Amino acid sequence: MTATTVSTTRSPARIALCALQVVLGLFLAVGSGLPKLFGEASAVQIFDQVGAGQWLRYAIGLCEVAGGIGLLVPLVAGLAATCFVALLIGATVVQVTVVHAYWYTPVIIGLLMAVVAWARRTEITAVFRRRRRP
Repeated sequence: MTATTVSTTRSPARIALCALQVVLGLFLAVGSGLPKLFGEASAVQIFDQVGAGQWLRYAIGLCEVAGGIGLLVPLVAGLAATCFVALLIGATVVQVTVVHAYWYTPVIIGLLMAVVAWARRTEITAVFRRRRRP
């Protein structure tokens, strides 16, 4: 019989990744998503400028809060980061074409999310490979 041991030590890169996920998750959930859901004046103004209606503000706010929470759950953190990359590409396009301000913010956050998604790529595939047991 052979015994396998699991190392409980964490590498500095893994700790930095987890810290990045926590910072991004809190920023997007609390700093960006909740103001949209609670109708903060600048969020309402931006979505008025976009012209899609305030329903989009609520939808984006819910996505940001849910994704921010998802970044804190290791099993779905990579998937949440991947979804945020797509959301932030859309945000960048809107910032450049409609709002004409602060385009670099979604680009920087999107790049950081891409790093998280890439680092968590094995977890992303594991989510899709999981099978339900009868």
